[in-house]
Amino acid sequence: MRVVLIHGSGGNAEVAWGPVRPLERRHTLVAPNRGGYPPNPPLARIDFEQQAEELAPLLEDGAHLVGHSYGGVIALLIASQRPEAVLSLTVSEPPAFGVARGNPDVESLVERLDAHFSTGPRDPREFAEGFMAIVGSNAKPPKELSPELEQGIRALMAERKPWEATIPLDELAAAPFRKLVISGGHSYAFDAVCDVLEERLGAERAVLPGAGHGLARAPGYLERLVEFIER
Repeated sequence: MRVVLIHGSGGNAEVAWGPVRPLERRHTLVAPNRGGYPPNPPLARIDFEQQAEELAPLLEDGAHLVGHSYGGVIALLIASQRPEAVLSLTVSEPPAFGVARGNPDVESLVERLDAHFSTGPRDPREFAEGFMAIVGSNAKPPKELSPELEQGIRALMAERKPWEATIPLDELAAAPFRKLVISGGHSYAFDAVCDVLEERLGAERAVLPGAGHGLARAPGYLERLVEFIER
């Protein structure tokens, strides 16, 4: 089976999806590097809507679609655009905060992120360190950034704010493919978003603690994903 993996922010596909590479023994993995991320050339602006259009053809005649973080927002949009080509949809902690506006934890996180993107440090390492702390990532940027890592951070800094995304919940709920929503149990805000997606989409739900926002590295993630797509 074909499995399309859409990575999140700060690092490219090789960085994001290393823990799920064992799937290659049983499935065809397609893990594109999103525009702006190495080895692609840098971009001054990255937009989730544009990248959803660019990446949707990777589904071909049918694929399991998996998205993490910003890539989860993109995956939700792809699935709504091409439901006939989606065999299943798995998203982990997509920052689709627009679906849960009014929740105090969501509002607080959006306010902190908005301030960081607008007035936070422009030094890539300092920006990444602050961003990771806000979203609950256990990763820490090294003291010396490789050119690839620096480009990944600058790509993060160029991304359109994901809470501006309009997620077509009704269309996704009506689509026949199965849905799985995963959170890490470390953030009330991300849990709130995932709870809304679970309820509105009729999705299965998993909570996998142990890796913060880096869900692909959480204990049990690979096993849960394999069970879901192979069921």
